Amino acid sequence: MAASSAPPRARALLQQCVASRLQVKPPEPGSEAEWVEIQRGLVIYICFFKGASEELIPKMVNTLLNVKLSETESGKYVSLLDLPGNLLIIPQATLGGRLKGRNMQYHSNIEKEKGMELYSHFVTLCEKELAANTKCAEAGVVVKYGTYGNIQVLKLDTNGPFTHMIEF
Repeated sequence: MAASSAPPRARALLQQCVASRLQVKPPEPGSEAEWVEIQRGLVIYICFFKGASEELIPKMVNTLLNVKLSETESGKYVSLLDLPGNLLIIPQATLGGRLKGRNMQYHSNIEKEKGMELYSHFVTLCEKELAANTKCAEAGVVVKYGTYGNIQVLKLDTNGPFTHMIEF
C-alpha cells in the first residue's frame, strides 16, 4: 500500500505463473490471432492514475522486480530476478475502478495518451533491467507485454492462486 495518505499514482497486481498466454491481436478474416506467452515467472497487471509521471517508473520497476514473491523448488521465496523468471506485463485500466452504486467508475485513471507513454516506459525499463541481470540473461528470461487500450484474452496457469496488489 502507499506509504502516505496521498492517493496512489499507480497500482500493480502481481501473479505467479507456471505459464501464461496473452492474445495481443484478435483473429481477422484470413489471419489467426496473435499471442505472446511466457513460461514460469510473473504476470504484472499495471494501471496508472492521474498524477503519475515518468519519475515514478524506476521505483515501480525496482520494487516489482525485486519483491520476493516467487517460490523456488525448495519453498524459499525469491525475487523474479533471483529466480530467474519470465515476465508478462498487461495494461489493466480496470484496476483503477471505484464502485459507485452498482456501477464502476474510472475517473482516477490517467488520460489514455499519457498512460500509453508511461506503460511503454515501464515495459522498456523492465526489459533493460532483466537484460542487465546476469542470472536472467544466462537463463534466457523473456519479457512479453500486452497492447495498451485493447481488449485482450489471457490464459494463465498459476501455482496458487498467489496474487498481490502493490500501490505506488
